[in-house]
Amino acid sequence: MNRTEFVIATAIILFLAFCLGWFASWLIHRLTRVTAADMGELEQMAQALHEAEEQRDQAVAYVESREAELTNQINQTEAELRAAMDGLRDARHEAEELRAYIERLQAER
Repeated sequence: MNRTEFVIATAIILFLAFCLGWFASWLIHRLTRVTAADMGELEQMAQALHEAEEQRDQAVAYVESREAELTNQINQTEAELRAAMDGLRDARHEAEELRAYIERLQAER
């Protein structure tokens, strides 16, 4: 094999390698191509995700407002309970003083 034949054989081998690589690239691109139906499905999924995120944000806002409302109610109820307990304590103390006063009056007679 002389030099010219070697160069031609090498050129043919390189050309075949190039063609094989191009064909493989085309085949992979063809097999992994995203179709219009897939794009539509992805668009629907994105829209559903967006709606779900909005619903989640609304739910979180509702829960936070409800929690603040309930906390406020608890604080008011505790304040009312403290006031009632103070009133009851004062009433018991007054009743005890009245009992003692009545017992003193009965003891004096």
